[in-house]
Amino acid sequence: MRVPYRRLRRRCEAVLQTFGPIPSFSVETVCARLSALRGRPLHLLPLPDGAAAAGACGLWLATGTADYIFFEQQTSRPHQEHIVLHEIGHMLFDHPSLELFDGLLAPDRSDSPELARRLLARTDYTTRQEQEAEMLASLIRTVAARPQRPGATSSRGESSGASSGEWEAALGLSGVR
Repeated sequence: MRVPYRRLRRRCEAVLQTFGPIPSFSVETVCARLSALRGRPLHLLPLPDGAAAAGACGLWLATGTADYIFFEQQTSRPHQEHIVLHEIGHMLFDHPSLELFDGLLAPDRSDSPELARRLLARTDYTTRQEQEAEMLASLIRTVAARPQRPGATSSRGESSGASSGEWEAALGLSGVR
């Protein structure tokens, strides 16, 4: 089921509002903020080889005491960041996560065959959940790069340039509903 773009964007913007302002972007800052909001640590780890070989790029797992985001290592830094932000999107939307016991995720077991089997056994997210996570990942980066007030400049001294409507038109999304 394809979710109408504008409705999806409004839902994502509403969820992002609960996260609060993002004054400057870094994945580490976003992860620290989310960890504080959830009251539990958030660990970023390499995706096990078995999961990567099966086509997974990233996974979010919750245990009783912490959250774990596994992400592909054999890709560019911007793509890695987007994968992490996508998984954060699932977290912010409170999509279901595979729950594991903490012992399986001990640092010396992060490449274990058992962990790879458990990662691959998870239930797939619905199309709607994937669209929400993907849109939210893009919005987190976009909002973080956007000046806080009209006419302001980013931390790099750049003007905001085009409005979201202009970007939508440029991407061919202006007629999408």
